[in-house]
Amino acid sequence: MASVRRVSQPQRKSNGKYEAILRSAIKVFAGSGFFNSKVADVAREAGVADGTVYLYFKNKDDILVSIFNYYMEEALAAGKASLARTDDPIEKLRRIVHAHLERLGRDRNLAIVFQVELRSSTKFMEQFSATKVTEYLDLIRSVLEEGQQHGAFRSELNTKVAAKVLFGALDEMATNWVLSRKRYSLASTAEPLLDVFLNGIGRTRAAKQSARAN
Repeated sequence: MASVRRVSQPQRKSNGKYEAILRSAIKVFAGSGFFNSKVADVAREAGVADGTVYLYFKNKDDILVSIFNYYMEEALAAGKASLARTDDPIEKLRRIVHAHLERLGRDRNLAIVFQVELRSSTKFMEQFSATKVTEYLDLIRSVLEEGQQHGAFRSELNTKVAAKVLFGALDEMATNWVLSRKRYSLASTAEPLLDVFLNGIGRTRAAKQSARAN
């Protein structure tokens, strides 16, 4: 299959087959698990020949990484458009958190692939820093730095660390939702997460003073 001449990037977006194969792969990987799935299973679900899949992807691992990058790219585009509609850095952060959790909460199969199956691929984990996640972290970091400039966040805050902390929290909430036996709205965890991230776990000065007075 190494000699197959693959479809160019512009063609991928124009004929619809690329996205159809990705959607089929999400369903197959979520249902059977990445390791138990074959390219032939994805092709069957997409209603195309095995060879057609290889016109777009090198192998099964390439499909998995492409799923992540494709949907992260969509999320980034939507996120940037949403953030452009407000000047408030705290509101921007709120929109990032809500959009992240709402998107995965709407598509359980996608959430399973993102939170479980991607972790099972050594090749994906080796390439993790080269995926769209770096751009996503940069987006969060830019909002935090904007907040520093507006006085909304502490000037000494390490925005690189804070961006990773927020992403890690979002990642953990989504993973717990996927693995939990309970059924609840993933989006409902957005505000509690924001409360901890924005307000911390320490008591406010007013609360401390009140406690001492009592």
